[in-house]
Amino acid sequence: MENKGTVYLIGAGPGDPGLFTLKGVECIKRADVVVYDYLASRQLLEYSPPEAELVYVGKKGGDHTMKQEDISRLLVEKGLAGLTVARLKGGDSFIFGRGGEEALALHEAGVPFEVVPGISSAYSVPAYAGIPVTHRGYTTDVAFITGHEDPTKAESTIKWDRISTGVGTLVFLMGVKNLDNITGNLMANGRPPETPVALIRWGTTTRQETITGTLADIVGKVKESGFRAPAITVVGEVVRLREQLHWFEDRPLFGKRVVVTRSRSQASDLVRSLEELGAAPVEFPTIRVVEPADGYQALDAAIDRIRADGGPGYDWVLFTSVNGVENFFKRLNRDGDVRDLKGMRLGAIGPATAAALQRRGLRPDFVPPEYRAESVIEGMLQLGVEGRRVLIPRAKEARQILPEKLAAAGARVEVVPAYETVLDDTGADEMRDMLSAGEIDIITFTSSSTVKNFVTLLDGFDLSGLPASVTIACIGPVTAGTARDLGLRVDMVAGEYTIPGLVETLVGGQR
Repeated sequence: MENKGTVYLIGAGPGDPGLFTLKGVECIKRADVVVYDYLASRQLLEYSPPEAELVYVGKKGGDHTMKQEDISRLLVEKGLAGLTVARLKGGDSFIFGRGGEEALALHEAGVPFEVVPGISSAYSVPAYAGIPVTHRGYTTDVAFITGHEDPTKAESTIKWDRISTGVGTLVFLMGVKNLDNITGNLMANGRPPETPVALIRWGTTTRQETITGTLADIVGKVKESGFRAPAITVVGEVVRLREQLHWFEDRPLFGKRVVVTRSRSQASDLVRSLEELGAAPVEFPTIRVVEPADGYQALDAAIDRIRADGGPGYDWVLFTSVNGVENFFKRLNRDGDVRDLKGMRLGAIGPATAAALQRRGLRPDFVPPEYRAESVIEGMLQLGVEGRRVLIPRAKEARQILPEKLAAAGARVEVVPAYETVLDDTGADEMRDMLSAGEIDIITFTSSSTVKNFVTLLDGFDLSGLPASVTIACIGPVTAGTARDLGLRVDMVAGEYTIPGLVETLVGGQR
């Protein structure tokens, strides 16, 4: 019996990956092949298995990577080969997405398929621009219309004489090139010239742009501003509501391209916060967190001393980073658990590190008011460290001020490497190109190592000559000092040395 695969025709939504459906995620996760369009968010591809084949079949302004009949043929071939195929199409594949044509081709070839509807740009993009396509008091009906019909048609099938005055809100998808024809036909068939019109480009993404006018003047405004596709056009009185309801483009960091230099494993909190405020994060991880070059022998030996009956043990364990917490407990939990820490006091350099302990059911005994080594030293001296045994599991290379000052105060300090940060050299060429093209607005540094590696990776690029339009923001004075020592201009330093503090500082700088 022939083993046929399944093709999932998935609506990828309007652009914001947060608007993608849970069913769509499930389908991508089990796909052998992902076939995706120009308007499908590339972030959705991250759900695909590492071994999945990714096939781009995008169509952009007449530049077609693959003709529609070839796309259908590809889906059939993959399905007949017994593969699971996730076909990603922008918006909803059955609303001007030609998904019906692909479904028919699969049906005729006997290939099983399923349709996974997506959120259509026809109503979601206007919503992100502050325009409800229906609203009591304005209109109770809406029509979705293609902005460009099949060019092989002998004549238009759009009933201009009926839709022009017969429907309250008209939404034209992908009609920028035909805008003159659209507005002309509407006015010629009775729609008043003063009817409000809005064009929304790259809707629901941080690149969103909106231009408004009337049927009489919108064509001129679009030409004058250089407004280009991809965009949708909304015609109707509901466009007036944008004046009160616009929200997406008003967020404090909207459209700002912000470089995130943290390691990819740690970047999610900062990236998420930036996205919520409207920014477009550009992930450029300058460091990777890896096992210490010498292995975990020193850390394991310290943990053995913690467990030893009648052994020296420790009075304090001081954690200076989330990575230190994560790797310490990975090693501790191999042959034991948190109960091994009974009787010891725990310190955390800041709230994120403290939270990492709390997730393990541990409440730190000490968190300094300022989240840097100097404040830890001051607090520990007040608690009394003379004669105390202090373990500090941390990065292999770090500032020596903390162990040195504690030792000078009479503490018996042992520093063990729990992890190592190494240079991550991926993406350096692309970052140079973006900086050269003026495509970066803000660069963030969350540690001295991210600064050092950033400068190393961009060796030969004149970072001291970055234009004033590029803001450099550091998480605290130590990181800022490293940046200045390396010749960088520092524009912002977070008052609270945390990721939320850095984000708050960025927002304050935009007001």
